[in-house]
Amino acid sequence: MHFSAFYLGGSPTREAPETVFRRVVQYAQDAEELGYDSVWFAEHHFSNYGYIPNPLLMATRVAAETSRVRVGTAVLVLPFWNPLRVAEDIALTDHLTGGRLEVGVARGYQPFEFRRFGLDQEEARERTDETLAVLLKALTEDSFTFDGRFYQIPETTVFPRPLQTPTPPLWLAAHTPESFEIGARFGLRALTTNSGRPVSVLEEGWSNHLAARARHPLAPPDFGVQAQVCVAPTDAEAREQVPHFLYQLRQATNLRHGREHVVSGVSEPLPFEGEPSIDEMFEARTLAGSPEAVRRKLQAYADVSGMTMLSCVFHGGEMPHEAAQRSMRLFAEEVMPAFR
Repeated sequence: MHFSAFYLGGSPTREAPETVFRRVVQYAQDAEELGYDSVWFAEHHFSNYGYIPNPLLMATRVAAETSRVRVGTAVLVLPFWNPLRVAEDIALTDHLTGGRLEVGVARGYQPFEFRRFGLDQEEARERTDETLAVLLKALTEDSFTFDGRFYQIPETTVFPRPLQTPTPPLWLAAHTPESFEIGARFGLRALTTNSGRPVSVLEEGWSNHLAARARHPLAPPDFGVQAQVCVAPTDAEAREQVPHFLYQLRQATNLRHGREHVVSGVSEPLPFEGEPSIDEMFEARTLAGSPEAVRRKLQAYADVSGMTMLSCVFHGGEMPHEAAQRSMRLFAEEVMPAFR
């Protein structure tokens, strides 16, 4: 199993951007020192939920401040990108990061963002399909043409070509059968999230992944899982940090369902119907606890899936920097070795 650290890069209190970005770089440097394989950055727009509108830029900055750890996007929201431009930017970033780039993509989930880009979210899946088709042609073919619903491209050559051959590793964020089908059809690696969700949701995602690969046997077997992680010396100390993960779950849930409350860029974490209690979050929806407890919980993930990579969300809400750093270190020293 490979291990990565994921950073949303937001701030509940609207900290200065330089503070947030400096913290992200520090987390990435810590991750490299502790032996994590990669670090990943989210794309979000127009609210303090996420300060990184272009994770390729963040990846380039972090690569300049590190030497080994791979840098990834989790994810590029493809309907927001012109396919030729994103192909060029991916190729350039691959060179600027010294061939350490991983590229995660998805169709997006926030009506709040789609409205502000003037896009119909009902078209997101079709736009994503079309952008993926152009992207793969642009990165792998000397020249190509394309005639689709959204894009009509005359003969075009993208330069530079990526440093990694034929492309950087490409991942599609998925959970539904339809999303896993798209990823397998295009030959992409699978990335799913279990943040704030019970193990049964992961089991369902794994089943969908296997079904898609059965129809597309040449699809990569890679199956990455994102989860909220907090390791502390005791269960009680880890549980103290779980409300910060509930903040993140509230934000994501309300933004996903169009129930957000955003004023002057500040998104408030409103409770939602059916939200889990702190006890449920701690016991069944996060990898939180003492090292022994987290090993047990992660083994439950491995028992229901063939996961090949765990993407750890170590920081949420207003979690103290020191608590997240301690969690990263304890996970690397006392959990990670059991699953390598």
